[in-house]
Amino acid sequence: MHYDVLLWDLDGTLTDPKVGVTLSVQYALNRLGYPLGEVDDLDWIIGPPLKESFRTLLQTTDETLLNRAITIYRERYREIGLYENTVYPGIPELLSQLVVKGCKHLLATSKPKVFAEKILQHFSLDSYFSVIMGSELNGQFVEKDVLIAEVLKKVPAGSQSKTVMIGDRRYDVQGARANGIDVISVGYGYGTIEELSVASPDFIVQSVRDLEKLLLFDLV
Repeated sequence: MHYDVLLWDLDGTLTDPKVGVTLSVQYALNRLGYPLGEVDDLDWIIGPPLKESFRTLLQTTDETLLNRAITIYRERYREIGLYENTVYPGIPELLSQLVVKGCKHLLATSKPKVFAEKILQHFSLDSYFSVIMGSELNGQFVEKDVLIAEVLKKVPAGSQSKTVMIGDRRYDVQGARANGIDVISVGYGYGTIEELSVASPDFIVQSVRDLEKLLLFDLV
């Protein structure tokens, strides 16, 4: 299948944010007086909306406490955490090759847009993207289906059949399905194979190399 318009998730798809995200969560939990989890026990928080993760971690529905946790998290994340991040090997080259092929890249991340822009700029990936869309700090566009719908407003009419969402969690699959576009799940991110299999994307690839084969050569 040939795709011309590529919507990309950020965390777990283009970059590995584990260190910055988990340490910033631990920072918030510590400040709030809650026990810290081991970093490896916090992988599951990468992908879902942050408030939902804190709801589980703090075992609360108290909106004031949840918003306080997010505020403290962002104190560390905006200064340090967003740079404790690495680009998956092969991603810059793949983005470049796809641009040469004539594809358009659009970012569709639940991460706040202000942070997503800084990350792409930091890693010199921003020039590949014609649209960089994320959530707002007030929580708008944090749900993936709403976010993708907003991004698709930037896509030329009639190109939906050539449009695909690429992400690592079930939220990406569900968001794509809600908007009637294909979806590729990447197994090298933070969604388990069980999670992705149950979500039932159009394709599951296990590596950046396999993603390259699918997008450039239709070999997967």
